[in-house]
Amino acid sequence: MVKSVRTPVLPRTAAWRDIWSLAWPQTLLMFCNFLIGFVDVWVAGRIGSDVQASMGMINQLLFFFLVVATAVANGSVAAISQSMGAGLPRRALRYTGLVLEAGLVMGLAIFALGMFIDDGLLALLQVPDGLRPITSYFLDVYLLLLPVYYLFLITHAVFRAQRMVFVPLFSGIITALVNTVADLGLGLGMWGLPNLGYQGVAWATFFSVSCGTLFNLFVLWRRGLLRRESFAPWCWIRQAWPYLFRVAWPGGLMQVVWQSAYLALFAVTGSLPHENVAALAGMSAGMRVEAGLFLPGFAFNMTASILVGEYLGAGRPDMAKRATYRILGVGVAVLTLVAVGVWLVMEPLAAFVAPDPAVQAQAMGYLRWNLLAIPFTLTSMILAGALAGAGATIYNLLAFGCAAWLVRVPTAYILGHHVLGDSTGVWISMFVSQVFQSSLALGIFHFRDWSKFAMRRRKTLTGATNGTQLRTH
Repeated sequence: MVKSVRTPVLPRTAAWRDIWSLAWPQTLLMFCNFLIGFVDVWVAGRIGSDVQASMGMINQLLFFFLVVATAVANGSVAAISQSMGAGLPRRALRYTGLVLEAGLVMGLAIFALGMFIDDGLLALLQVPDGLRPITSYFLDVYLLLLPVYYLFLITHAVFRAQRMVFVPLFSGIITALVNTVADLGLGLGMWGLPNLGYQGVAWATFFSVSCGTLFNLFVLWRRGLLRRESFAPWCWIRQAWPYLFRVAWPGGLMQVVWQSAYLALFAVTGSLPHENVAALAGMSAGMRVEAGLFLPGFAFNMTASILVGEYLGAGRPDMAKRATYRILGVGVAVLTLVAVGVWLVMEPLAAFVAPDPAVQAQAMGYLRWNLLAIPFTLTSMILAGALAGAGATIYNLLAFGCAAWLVRVPTAYILGHHVLGDSTGVWISMFVSQVFQSSLALGIFHFRDWSKFAMRRRKTLTGATNGTQLRTH
């Protein structure tokens, strides 16, 4: 028995207090992540529009670099939380070591690949000659950061899977503080620090994520989760890896499918017959407001992953479903009230993020339709978290992929280019796709046997349950 890994005592159903105790620290963590991105963009804008443009392109590329890390993180939450619910702390410990090894190896591999094809990546992004030196510098620093960033994301997932939600919160606070100080100090030359301009902004990201990662690894070591016993022999890895892979690859592919659909939506918006430039700017401004609005939504998504994994590990799919519906009720109620509040102040919010009157009108149109979609969007998010905790990420790929490419993009093109002829068609397509997506996800969750994707305990020849034995399907 690994004493440092405490098996949770699961109640008969998820209490409101239990849900809230997991959700609010993760909401604050999401706010820290939001603050990091906001400060980066703000400081880059103060240095120059060319720096802001370069950062935007590289951040888009960084998302694709981190898809594998996100996929492994999702798989680790499913595997570790189910192991904890099953009362198998040794299996949870070994999965912790496995995902850390996988993250480090994959981060190094993608770093090496990126350094080899960095010129080709810049050409693929069609970076203008005037932005190429800045964009190239950002790319080099971010590639160097990749192995550390992989460990940063995966260690956060490991802590969440074991209900240690305050550790990622403290890590997020450290990361946000270091990033803010380094951005302002090195990027703008404040507090007597050397004014490095865009180079300082790039290194601010490097230093802040590195500090957060070191903090996570230190806590893992102090909690007894990073020790020799965490790294299992090959015979165990050969049995354990297939389950992790089956959970991870659909989640990673879903991220690629969803993000590529957003790129297609930008292309549809940018080619509208009327006011396409204002529509693009309004879409970007509206997304900034929407990103802040969904901070609690991501917290409820992660809470559903944790609880569903634990209940399935304990062999109680009925409790997993009941807990998900309770989280869904709380989440939709809270975010709907927040959406009503945002609706009441929509005009001043749009004016704040988009001073230009034409862009402001487009931002309000974007927000109007996406605020109406809040109950449907949040339903999709929470159910996606529950299915990920069960290891049923293939269903998420199905629901999100169909909604994005079979509904959203075609509807945006037809309404935007041929029926309405303006951005309203694009905004309507987003609403319609969210209704479709949430309906499909709800149907899958309610009627399909997603619990079959969870790991099962099995008995050894002596009849005792062994934490090193597992069956993956």
